[in-house]
Amino acid sequence: MPRGRNSSIFVEIRLAPPYHFDNTRNMKHESPSHTLDLAIAASTFAALGSEQRLTVLRSLVRAGPEGLTIGALGERTGVSGSTLTHHMKILTQAGLVTQVRQGRQIICAAVAYGELRALSQFLLNECCADSDCPKDHDHD
Repeated sequence: MPRGRNSSIFVEIRLAPPYHFDNTRNMKHESPSHTLDLAIAASTFAALGSEQRLTVLRSLVRAGPEGLTIGALGERTGVSGSTLTHHMKILTQAGLVTQVRQGRQIICAAVAYGELRALSQFLLNECCADSDCPKDHDHD
């Protein structure tokens, strides 16, 4: 059908309500903000998918909120130079660590204690969901 210069087409798009199918076989509202999204969890796990990055993050967690200089971090972890820079970039992009310049030094610190806690809860929240065992139990 030919259209003139001033003709318009209007398309109405109706968005589905914010519901999703939960694996417990019921409909739920979108998960609250404290619950980790699957894509975010996968991305964060990917950032932790290297022994060297895990070593770097553990060293920064052990150092506490004051962090470590990039040199001290390299000494503690045995990772140095461009390799350490590469791993810090990935951890920073994942939101797990920060790097702040203080004068001539770069201070690295773990900042995502809440995110790390949420990451472990992401797995533990589903513990025995399809099992007959009681939901409130210990695995020790």
